[in-house]
Amino acid sequence: MARIQRYFGANHYGTLLEKEVAEIKVLKRIKTTIYNSRESIKRFPATILISVMFVILLIYSNENRINLNSLSIEKLTKLNMTIGLGIVLSLCISLLIENREKKNDLFNILIYGLGTIFLVLFYFLFLDKLKMVQKSRYLGTLLFLILAFFYIPKIKRGENYEKYVIKIFSGGFLTAIYSGVLFLGITAIILTIDGLFDVYINGKYYYYLFLMIVFIFGINLFLSKIPKHGESLEDNEYSKSLKVLLIYIVIPLLTVYNIILYAYFLKILITWQWPRGLVSHLVLWSSALSIAVIFLITPVLKENSLGRKFKIYFPKFILPLLAMMFISIWQRVNQYGITENRFYIIVFGLWILGMMLYFSFKKPLRNIFIPISLSIVVLISIYGPFSSFSLSIRSQNNRLNGILETNGMLEDGKVIANTNLSSDDKKEINNIIYYFNNTHSLEDIKALPKGFETSGMRDLFGFDYSPYSEYENEENYFYYNANLNNKLLDISGFDYYSNMSSWNGQTISMGDITLSYNPDIHLVTIQRDNILLLEQDVMPYVQNIHNKKKDVSDKAVNDIEDVTYISENENIKAKFIFTNINGRTDIENNITIDGLELVVLIDIL
Repeated sequence: MARIQRYFGANHYGTLLEKEVAEIKVLKRIKTTIYNSRESIKRFPATILISVMFVILLIYSNENRINLNSLSIEKLTKLNMTIGLGIVLSLCISLLIENREKKNDLFNILIYGLGTIFLVLFYFLFLDKLKMVQKSRYLGTLLFLILAFFYIPKIKRGENYEKYVIKIFSGGFLTAIYSGVLFLGITAIILTIDGLFDVYINGKYYYYLFLMIVFIFGINLFLSKIPKHGESLEDNEYSKSLKVLLIYIVIPLLTVYNIILYAYFLKILITWQWPRGLVSHLVLWSSALSIAVIFLITPVLKENSLGRKFKIYFPKFILPLLAMMFISIWQRVNQYGITENRFYIIVFGLWILGMMLYFSFKKPLRNIFIPISLSIVVLISIYGPFSSFSLSIRSQNNRLNGILETNGMLEDGKVIANTNLSSDDKKEINNIIYYFNNTHSLEDIKALPKGFETSGMRDLFGFDYSPYSEYENEENYFYYNANLNNKLLDISGFDYYSNMSSWNGQTISMGDITLSYNPDIHLVTIQRDNILLLEQDVMPYVQNIHNKKKDVSDKAVNDIEDVTYISENENIKAKFIFTNINGRTDIENNITIDGLELVVLIDIL
């Protein structure tokens, strides 16, 4: 018995000891996290201060949005965007200063001063409006700074660069988990108080809580996870789970995925029907993921044969797919000119091509070249004479001038009206003007007189402004709406009234009358006691409405008679009133109906 007590006593003591050790480890981690957070404030004071300012401004914007006019809201939005940019910029500046061998307070003041001047100039020069160009330039600048953050500390010391990046990502992942748990925990407490004690808590406070956790707690925690200057990563073990994920799961999936793309391109070569725009994105993003995989597995290439073979053969394997992608996008450029989206696809594709050639021939790899080169590409794409904006404006101007000259509508650089243009040329001119009006400015069109507005389209060009949205699949979408609000329908002389829609096949019954609609063949059927009274294909009616409205800028239908059709025989008279129609037309003007709503009136004769 004593021996048994001693045995269980020893095991109980061992269990208690394990619990105490676990508690000590948890307390140690908490203390380390708190200490590192304090250190991050000392290390990145400007970044944390700007983050706090960002939260205060966002809360102020939300509190005063109702009391501000649209102009003040726009200014406040631009200020918030600039301060948000300042968070990443200050982080890059801090890392740049930290990376210098010689410490110089004057240099520190100078570079922070230049950063402040840059933000002020950015606010006034590059955020003068909030259109597509300004938003794209902002996102591009933000992306450049994020990429710079990843390579600034390692420009002079590129050893173990992959481990450095992995550690930053793991720190970001850990920060996201901590922040998410903290937010959900506090939210649960607030909801419990709200529910149990009937305390009304405005929903905006959850938003404010989210902002504080993300941009104060979260950023502080993330900054504490960034490796310090001179910190050795040589002894950091490569994560086994990451290795298994990349080499034994992601690499096989990427291989199979690209084999499928090869099969698709083989089909293209056989049928000679070139791929649509979506394929370009599929090739680009799978190639970008491949670059990321090669980057991350570089530390284990020597010890893993599968990873080594992937790095050697896959960059060459992807080259024909990239070539087919370039041919496809060039066809679009040749037909419709350069736009920002096509420019980004081309430039990103060229960068990926460069990386694949780099992987194929450079030994050993210096993977810090990947983010550096990408950041340079981003910078060139959004600033300067060869930016996406400058080249797109030039390309679309040349395209417009070409169409005008072909139709004899350009004389001494001035537009001359022509009412006898083909529908295709009208469509192209409308699309170009629509592009400038929504993306840039009508003042960027050289052929237009100063002060031109789209309302003067007929006077200048000889036809109305009626833009078609150009989709990559060469389909133009249309939508017509007959507003029946505050209008009376004349139903005299009819026995039955019904609303129908094409969202699903409908069958409506009343007494011995059955009304049904088949959306696949657009057929309305009316029966009485299972005896067919009327079958009506509504597609000719829709085609007729489209033909009347397609060249008119106002797609609303004000006169009900324009969308009313009657079908009758010796047994029945039916009136169809189309209230909503949406669909698309291909390049040959063939209609596909996506949605249809109509009123049906029935008179049994």
